[in-house]
Amino acid sequence: MPTSPQLENRKFVIGGIAVGIIFVYLVRLFTLQLLSDDYKKNADSNAFRKEILYPSRGLIFDRNGKLLVYNEPSYNIMVVMNDQRGVDTLDFCETVGITRDFYIRRMAEIKDPAKNPGYSRYTPQLFMSQIPAREFSLFKEKLFRFNGFSAVKRSTRHYAKGSGAHVLGDVGEISEKELENDSDRYYQSGDFIGKLGVERSYERQLRGEKGMRIMLRDVRGRTQGHYQNGRYDKAPVPGKNLTLGIDHDLQLLAERLLEGKIGAIVAIEPSTGEILCMASSPTYDPRIMVGRERGKNHLMLSKDTRRPLLNRAIMGLYPPGSTFKLTQALLGLQEGSINPEISFPCSHGFNYKGLHVGCHGHASPIPLVPAIGTSCNSYFCWNLYRMLSNRAKYGSVQAAMTRWKDHLVAMGFGYKLGVDLPGERRGMIPNADYYDKAYKKSWNGLTVISIAIGQGEVTATPLQIANLAATIANRGWFITPHVVRSVQDEQLDTLYTKKRRTLVDPRYYDYAVVGMRRAVTNGTCHAANIPGYEVCGKTGTAQNRGHDHSAFMGFAPMNNPRIAVAVYVENGGFGNVYGVPLGALIMEQYLNGHLSPESEKKAEAFRLRHIQYPDYAR
Repeated sequence: MPTSPQLENRKFVIGGIAVGIIFVYLVRLFTLQLLSDDYKKNADSNAFRKEILYPSRGLIFDRNGKLLVYNEPSYNIMVVMNDQRGVDTLDFCETVGITRDFYIRRMAEIKDPAKNPGYSRYTPQLFMSQIPAREFSLFKEKLFRFNGFSAVKRSTRHYAKGSGAHVLGDVGEISEKELENDSDRYYQSGDFIGKLGVERSYERQLRGEKGMRIMLRDVRGRTQGHYQNGRYDKAPVPGKNLTLGIDHDLQLLAERLLEGKIGAIVAIEPSTGEILCMASSPTYDPRIMVGRERGKNHLMLSKDTRRPLLNRAIMGLYPPGSTFKLTQALLGLQEGSINPEISFPCSHGFNYKGLHVGCHGHASPIPLVPAIGTSCNSYFCWNLYRMLSNRAKYGSVQAAMTRWKDHLVAMGFGYKLGVDLPGERRGMIPNADYYDKAYKKSWNGLTVISIAIGQGEVTATPLQIANLAATIANRGWFITPHVVRSVQDEQLDTLYTKKRRTLVDPRYYDYAVVGMRRAVTNGTCHAANIPGYEVCGKTGTAQNRGHDHSAFMGFAPMNNPRIAVAVYVENGGFGNVYGVPLGALIMEQYLNGHLSPESEKKAEAFRLRHIQYPDYAR
């Protein structure tokens, strides 16, 4: 009997449904077996336990081989959620010294993907970190009672001395943002990473490489030994050691001299660009940034109104004051706006077309070398005005200003130098566009005359000022300043080995050197004299609300220089009040390896001389 069309259609519908169900099952089986690793993880977790072996972090030494940073053993408590069955939480909490509320909160945080990206119930998750060895012993004895919990041997960073915090930095638990930015997928939640200083900038070298140990388990979850006798185990590779250019004794002295003051001291070895000391004040003891108390102490420091976490040596932006006059002398010689013989009048300052920039009393008119020695404001104002007004050479004030800035950039101002520390700031060197916007294109050399003496819109970091001293010491070149002298089994980046030359002919630097020497022998830097050495220096007194800032830069010896230094003390007054004597003590310590008894008394007197800062300076 023939089938009706209705029955024929029903047959196709039922067949289609059956085929659809079979297809769905096949897709699901394909997903489970080939695309999803949930079942594989479950099976593997029953048979294997993969244990991460953490490498020891690289050690850090100073230039003389003194150990500055090392490791001590500690332990992390890990938990595999899938294995955590029948744990006596009260006993566990008493053993590790926590409350039950902390236990519940921590377990919730571990399971929260927003707080613990990459969470898996089959893999070990960090429960508690950095348990000191002395506190770990009791937990170790009772570990067999706590299913799913295990311990991983780690190390805690220790800082041998309470100095160099801004240079050395510290290590802390990796943040969610840092995990998201982990391009090579090295880290997992609970790992530690460099946060500041060289601990951060050389993290890849210091951290080493993780290892892995695969342990075989029976059906009861008991460890039976290494899988295939350790054939697939991988030993951790220790981190690489760093040797810094820092002289630890010099660093201690710099920090001692800045006690009770706000400012920075930076010293550089001119021939290599190695930073000999970098002190920022106020500072803190890096030893408080270790272990489980790090978070609390970091919060305390971040709330301090004096901002001790700020590395003023590379982050502080200050008007360079009269230290900047050396750049103006050099570019003026190169551009022809001055020559060594030309003299300019100074009637207690620069006076032209109703504009007055004050200056202290000295001989007038005055040529270049004595102008550097006496720090004559008028001389350098005339220099800048002549350059920016030379339309015959440049065509416009904007073109002259562009050339002016090009010189400053080549000398290391206006942009980051590239020091191997995080957080460096660039400073400010204004350009023609800046003034065009500020003055609607109606400006000239007189409008911006204050930049000739390191005031106005010009700002620089103490590192940039120290680098200027090193560049003059080298007669026209510098190597990018850097803290790390060498990395174990690695070559330094060429940035820290290659000479960078300015746009000024080296022969003009001789005049800058002679002028700086004259400032020490018969000028504003007389207090920088060190017996047995020809010291070259330049004071800086930067105008500020309230008391002026006290600055100094110098180098020694004059020929074959071994150290260049910059000192900047906020609200310290004239450059010769704080800048010069502190700079002289730093140079004496490094050149002689110690301070004379008389200089030691001066150093102690400066340590005890604290500055009372107004509220706006905090």
